[in-house]
Amino acid sequence: MIFASVPPWLNLLAYAYIISSALCALYIAFDVFARGNRQMMPIMDYVWPITAMYLNAFGLWAYLDMGRPDSMQMKGMKMTQEHMRHMAHMHTEKPFWKSIFVSATHCGAGCEIGDFIGEWAVFLFVPVLFGSLLYTEYAVDFILAYALGIFFQYVPIRLAGPSLSRRTALGHAIKADSLSLLAFEVGLFGWMALFNLALFAPGVINPSMAVYWFMMQIGMLLGHFTSYPANWLLVKWGIKSGM
Repeated sequence: MIFASVPPWLNLLAYAYIISSALCALYIAFDVFARGNRQMMPIMDYVWPITAMYLNAFGLWAYLDMGRPDSMQMKGMKMTQEHMRHMAHMHTEKPFWKSIFVSATHCGAGCEIGDFIGEWAVFLFVPVLFGSLLYTEYAVDFILAYALGIFFQYVPIRLAGPSLSRRTALGHAIKADSLSLLAFEVGLFGWMALFNLALFAPGVINPSMAVYWFMMQIGMLLGHFTSYPANWLLVKWGIKSGM
C-alpha cells in the first residue's frame, strides 16, 4: 500500500516521536553541561544528546547505562583539558558489546548531522542530479555525513595524541571510521529508498513535514544497528578503539 497522503495517525505519531526525542536529548544535555557530568572523551558530550535525537528513549537509556558512568564526575576525576587528553582513548570497564554500541553512537552522530544538513540543502538549494531526487539526496547526504563523521573521529584522536600531525591524525580517523560510516549509510539509505518508493507517492512528504523526519529517524536508528557489525570488526582488528 502506497500512501497518497499522510494519515492523521502517522502525523500524530511523528510529532510524538520527534518531541519525545528532543526531550530526551535536552535531558542528556542538561545532565552533561548543567550538572557537570562531562565525558572523558569531550566529543561524547555532544554525541550523546545527538544520539537521543534518533534513538529516543533507547538513546536516553544507553546514555544513563553506558555514558553517564563514564563521566568525569561519576569517576571522581578532576576535569582538566590535560586529563581529558590522556583519558580520551582509554578503554572503560564496560562489556565489549557496550563498548561497540558507544562506538556506533560516535559514528552515527556525525552521520546524523550530515544527513540532516544534506536533506535541507537538497530540499532548498540543490538541483536534481542524476535524474533522481533520491540519488541527489544520497550523494549530498553521503558527502556531508562522511566529512562530519570523520571530523567526529579526528577530534578525539588529536586530543589523545597532540603530538600527531594533522595529516596523520586525519589518516587515522579515515581508517578508523570509513567502514562504519558506510555501514551506517547502508541502513539509512535502504530505508530512504523504501519510504520514498514503496510507502509514499512521489511528493507526498518532504523535509518541511514532521512525518519526513520521523521516517529519517527510523532510518538513522536502522543505520546505527547496521554500523554495529562494522564497528565490532574494526575494534577486533585493532583499527579503532572500543569506547
